[in-house]
Amino acid sequence: MTRKEGTFLVTHADSDSATLRDVVDSQVLTLSENPGLEAGAVVEATLEAEPPMEVTYAVADLAAEHEIPVEVVDLEPTAQAKDVAADQPVGEVTTRERAGTGEVHVLTVPDGEAAATAEEVAADEETVARAGRLGVDRVEIRTADGVVSVRYLPD
Repeated sequence: MTRKEGTFLVTHADSDSATLRDVVDSQVLTLSENPGLEAGAVVEATLEAEPPMEVTYAVADLAAEHEIPVEVVDLEPTAQAKDVAADQPVGEVTTRERAGTGEVHVLTVPDGEAAATAEEVAADEETVARAGRLGVDRVEIRTADGVVSVRYLPD
């Protein structure tokens, strides 16, 4: 029987089934029964393919399930993020590791588009998937004119 262990983003859930996406390799797996998962949650689990065709999965072990909040906050990017943005052209992204756990992504955007870009990043399920892949607990998005800073943070 095929087993898959990892961290998954719940991309769809209803009372009967759920669809999970592996946050590392993006493989999509369908659960034949929903053990109570909610869309948007990140789970650490072991899944087993169900015979005979092994096209759907069952949860063999659910080690953890949690929500990763993504929030646009009313704070400006740090001085370091602003310095990074000043040195890169509009439309570019720089990724920096944080001291400890997590990452900071600095996006340079056209003037007047920081708030709209921040909302797009907050609504994108890939933001939560990346947070799950990084093993962080929350995502904080900060804006200033021409700059969006996405901070993947531990609790």
